[in-house]
Amino acid sequence: MKTGIHPEYRDIVFRDLASGETFLTRSTTTSDKTIELDGVEYPVIDVEISSASHPFYTGKQRIMDSAGRVEKFNKRFKGFGN
Repeated sequence: MKTGIHPEYRDIVFRDLASGETFLTRSTTTSDKTIELDGVEYPVIDVEISSASHPFYTGKQRIMDSAGRVEKFNKRFKGFGN
């Protein structure tokens, strides 16, 4: 690999704005904001949603009533096109 062309791969914190959860990981992304975590200062990236707040991962997702929607559609357009 060529030297001097690759971005720096370092520790960074992703903070979920919806739940306040923080994730320490490694990334090449950069940020001017910092956060202190366990006595060490890391750059922080704020994200709107993550696995800590997404309904699919938290188990709080709504199940769509597709059968009811089909019945409502058929009721609404009954006799259309006859």
